[in-house]
Amino acid sequence: MKAKPAKSDQGNFLYEDLIDQLNPKDPLLKLAANIPWERFEQEFSSLYSEYGRPAKPIRLMVGLMILKQLENLSDERVIEAWVRNPYYQAFCGETHFRWRLPCDPTDLVYFRKRIGEGGARLIFEVSVGLHGDDAMEREIAVDTTVQEKNITFPTDVKLLTKVIKRCRAIAEFEGISLRRSFRRELPGLLRQRFKSRKIIKRIRTMAGVLIRELERKLPRDSLARHREAMQLFRRVHDQKRTDKNKIYSLHEPDVLCIGKGKEHKKYEFGRKASIAWTKTTGVIVGAMSFKENVFDGHTLPDVLEQVSQITESCPEAAICDRGYRGRKKVGDTSILIPGRPKKSDTPYQRRKARQRFRRRAGIEPVIGHLKHDFRMAKNFLKGALGDAINLLMAAAAFNFKKWMRGLISCPQFETALI
Repeated sequence: MKAKPAKSDQGNFLYEDLIDQLNPKDPLLKLAANIPWERFEQEFSSLYSEYGRPAKPIRLMVGLMILKQLENLSDERVIEAWVRNPYYQAFCGETHFRWRLPCDPTDLVYFRKRIGEGGARLIFEVSVGLHGDDAMEREIAVDTTVQEKNITFPTDVKLLTKVIKRCRAIAEFEGISLRRSFRRELPGLLRQRFKSRKIIKRIRTMAGVLIRELERKLPRDSLARHREAMQLFRRVHDQKRTDKNKIYSLHEPDVLCIGKGKEHKKYEFGRKASIAWTKTTGVIVGAMSFKENVFDGHTLPDVLEQVSQITESCPEAAICDRGYRGRKKVGDTSILIPGRPKKSDTPYQRRKARQRFRRRAGIEPVIGHLKHDFRMAKNFLKGALGDAINLLMAAAAFNFKKWMRGLISCPQFETALI
């Protein structure tokens, strides 16, 4: 059910309003005053029913999502911090200091699913709009990275062991007696420090035995209920080292193995993400997650289209690294890639090209900040939807934080309210 608005704006004669007790120059309060909260109300109100229990206020939920990314907190920690921090409460629209938790952490999970990728993109668009003309540059820098999932490093032994344990759990849930459960044999094999081929083969055999026995003994309705799980177990059991589209995690079966040529990390397990960043002002104007491990050059049409829709202007040039080679132009946007200068280039042209590509390198630390400051290093949200939402919210948090830092460094900031 839609959240019910407050009955009256009448103040409390016993306590001052929360906003009157806080520093009006605080950047977080300034940010709250410049965010168009009514836009979120209009867009998200249609996602709620007219019946049922009243929902939490939309501003509260959107504010918690923004604070979560700004402060690099989990769902549980951001709610606990909200109770202790009056600035957080004022940012979310509270008029009086609250002593109770605003919601359950799972409410944030349901809200993310409710608004979907489109809702997260709306928050990102608002963060870009705060920067005004600074977000409308003729030249942008584009680069890709890997948004890793929160999974352990996959090995055959780990995956097959999980298959065996889940087969036991399904059998226990359905009341099926297994001919052999391997409860005594498996721990002894796992205790050995070095897993030889013989041990891996034996564990694979054990997993196959349990899968086939469940397929034989499960009733038809129970087998239909566990069909997806059984198909996943079968894929893990049958896959080989050289296969494509392998399963690397049972709870995140869509995770991809991506190699970006890093010396310290040969393979990363997650999804490819593309970032578009204005060359001079440093505003993130594009963020897109891809469900497949596509070539970097093939991501440009979608990313540039997103940038054009958000900024309402088409960039003249996109500066990329050599990983995008093969593309010279996408639509009306020229693709600039570093290379050897032509013999006919003047010293001025060579100097300008060198400065342009050196500036492009500035997107690398931006990606580092997104990962280590705004929750992109490990994505804890589930599925492809979680990847898209986490990326868009991280980019939005980067833009919000940049706007707040610019407000503090502004010469008129100290005298704005004097």
